[in-house]
Amino acid sequence: MVRELTTANFKDEAMEGLVLIDFYATWCGPCKMLSPIVDELSEELPNVKFFKVDVDENEELVEMFGIEAMPTLIILRDGKVANKSVGFKPKAALKALLA
Repeated sequence: MVRELTTANFKDEAMEGLVLIDFYATWCGPCKMLSPIVDELSEELPNVKFFKVDVDENEELVEMFGIEAMPTLIILRDGKVANKSVGFKPKAALKALLA
């Protein structure tokens, strides 16, 4: 399951374990293509927490992670950035980011 992440719930939700954060915009075509893949991975990888961040509504998180393009995926391991992916990627490439 992919949940919404905001500045308000970030520290409570994303600071422990393996976390994938999908920074997206509602008007972004590649984001719309990536979203179903992230949804599939969330069902296949129960040990990973999956979140989405709407860049237009969460400027503080966008600034915190230096997001400049969408979609951007940030992988956190215990609150520290372990990996980053910018642009559309196929499912296998995203799975490899989480390995």
